[in-house]
Amino acid sequence: MTYVWALAALWLGLALVATLVSIWLRVATALSEIVVGTIAQLIIGVVVGGALLGAGESWITFLSGAGAIVLTFLAGAELDPVVFKTKWKEASAVGMVGFAAPFLGCAAAAHFLLHWDARPSWLAGVALSTTSVAVVYAVMLEFGLNRSDYGKTILAACFINDLITVLALGLIFAPFTVKTVVFGGGSLAAFAILPWLTPRFFRWFGGRPSELEAKFLLLILFGLGALASWADSEAVLPAYMVGMVLAGTVGKDHALIRRLRTLTFGLLTPFYFIRAGSFVSVPALIAAPFAFAILLGAKMIAKFAGVFPTTRLFKGPRRESMYTTLLMSTGLTFGTISSLFGLSHHIITQAQYSLLVAAVIGSAVVPTLIANAFYLPHRHLPVAAPEPEAAPEPA
Repeated sequence: MTYVWALAALWLGLALVATLVSIWLRVATALSEIVVGTIAQLIIGVVVGGALLGAGESWITFLSGAGAIVLTFLAGAELDPVVFKTKWKEASAVGMVGFAAPFLGCAAAAHFLLHWDARPSWLAGVALSTTSVAVVYAVMLEFGLNRSDYGKTILAACFINDLITVLALGLIFAPFTVKTVVFGGGSLAAFAILPWLTPRFFRWFGGRPSELEAKFLLLILFGLGALASWADSEAVLPAYMVGMVLAGTVGKDHALIRRLRTLTFGLLTPFYFIRAGSFVSVPALIAAPFAFAILLGAKMIAKFAGVFPTTRLFKGPRRESMYTTLLMSTGLTFGTISSLFGLSHHIITQAQYSLLVAAVIGSAVVPTLIANAFYLPHRHLPVAAPEPEAAPEPA
């Protein structure tokens, strides 16, 4: 256990450094954790060997996956059903074009510019078509945009984008089996029952120091995640749907959401974002910088060509349209998952995998830095409440 405790201390130390960097540079913590993970893997790999960071350890993989699941659930729970009903056309249009443009554009770039074969090119299109709900939600939470109608509309568009991406990955590469039917049926049953069961269960047994509510939600999320993994789908997909169907109940329990955020951002997501950054192979990027630039550039250009005019079509102000476009250009969870799927199923080579993962993680950092530095929609930021005046001292 000495090795485990030392490794945990190392990772939480990196998380603390990333948090301090985010405070000093005024960037989102998720982005600083990704960069710290990349730098840590490079430095540790040069000094004592990359295995010391332990990104492949099973318990780190679990904490990382749990972080992605709970963070995605929280993002879904932030969706306001009333806002989605009024903004569904805009969210659906942005989400669909946010998938289609980079899917076709990146596949074409991989095939015609990098001379990849057809199947690796289509896999690149899928991996680079995603929008990272994890990054977008973490950034919005950092600035308080998650409480605005504007932010909730972007989160809805992110979900639609990634839902289409997962469906495309399954339809193009994964076989449709009985497991798929079982997963779909089980998920639909859970989505139908949970909005009725959850508030009643919490009312009967909740409100105790034992944190029954958190245990119940984690049971549901991990159970559906296991079912999704068994069916060769992704554990984060049902997590987002659970968050959406419970947005009207759990999402309004601010005390419960605050406790879940403490667990998620204090312990789980640092493992997720630092581990994602550690997968970037700096030597591979140095060996093929133009291929990396082509993939990252193709994604950002295609997202801009598709999302920006769509947001303007819905009368979005120019500054907000640019911010939406840049956030929709981010990628992480589904992009790395799609890349790993391609590698494990021998669709892409190790070198192609390294380039794709680097481009995906690069898209989590570059667009968000530009968005927050130049296009942050200040009018949607929450106004800080004035501090109460101090009571006068008695004479």
